[in-house]
Amino acid sequence: MRHTEHFVDGLIARDATPIGTMLALASIQPDPDQPRSGVGDLTDLVSSIRQKGVLEPILVRRIAEDGFRIISGERRYRASLEAGLYEIPAIEMDVTQQEALEIALIENLQRQDLTPFEEAEGYRQLAERYEYTHEQISTAVGKSRSVVTESLSLLHLPEPVRESIRAFGVTSKSILLEVLKLESPTQMLSLLGKISSHGLGRDAVRKEVLRLKKAAGKASVGSRAKPYTYQFRSPDKSYRLSVSFRQSTVEPEDLIRILEEAAARLREEERAQDSCTL
Repeated sequence: MRHTEHFVDGLIARDATPIGTMLALASIQPDPDQPRSGVGDLTDLVSSIRQKGVLEPILVRRIAEDGFRIISGERRYRASLEAGLYEIPAIEMDVTQQEALEIALIENLQRQDLTPFEEAEGYRQLAERYEYTHEQISTAVGKSRSVVTESLSLLHLPEPVRESIRAFGVTSKSILLEVLKLESPTQMLSLLGKISSHGLGRDAVRKEVLRLKKAAGKASVGSRAKPYTYQFRSPDKSYRLSVSFRQSTVEPEDLIRILEEAAARLREEERAQDSCTL
C-alpha cells in the first residue's frame, strides 16, 4: 500500500493528526550509553537530507522540561546538524534508560550496522548494568541465546588483538570466533595478518586455527610443561578453591576474568532457579 503523502509531512501538516513533532536540534542530545561507538561517514546522508529532508523521525525520551535524549537516530541527528537544519522530526517515547538502551540496541541490530564489538558491548550493558540473563537478552533482541553468548565471548579478546582487528577491518563475527579459539595473543595477531593479506574466509581460517593449535599441542608435549593450577585456601581453612588450566602459564587478568565468569554463571543459575520457584 502506498500513501500520497510521506508520513513525515503529517508531523507539520495543519489539517493532519501528527504522529510526532518537530523538535529543535538544540534541545536534543545524544545518548552516551548507546551501543554504536561511531556514526561513520555522513556525507551521503547529509546530501540526502539537504535535498529531501529527514524522511524518518528519530526516537527520543524527555530528560528535562525542554530537553530530550536520543534513543535511536543519532546519524540522522548529526547529519541534520551538518546540513544546517534547525529542527528534526521526532517521536517522543515515555521509557526508562533501561528501556531506551534496549530499543536502541534492537533498532541498531535490525539495521545490521553494528560491528561485532559494538553488538557485544550492547549485550554487556544489558547484562551488567541491568542484570539481564543471556536468555532475557536473546528474547529482547530477537536473537538465539547461543548468538548472544558467542557475541559476548568476543570481549575476551585482548585489547591489542582488538586494535589489530579494527586496523585490518575484520568484521566477520564467525571469523573472529575462530580467532578466539587460539590461546596465544601472538598467534592471534599472526593469523589476523594472514586474514588481511590473503583475504582468508571462515573455512580457511578454521583450518589455520586447527593447524596452529595442533602445532602448539606438539610443542607443549615436547617441552613437558605442566598445566597451571591456581589454589586458594580461606584464612579460617573452611574451604579451598582450585582452578586448573590447560596451558602452563596464565596471566593475572585471565585468572580474574575466569573467576568473574564463574561468579556470573552462578548468579545467572540462581536467578533462573528463583524464577522457576516463583
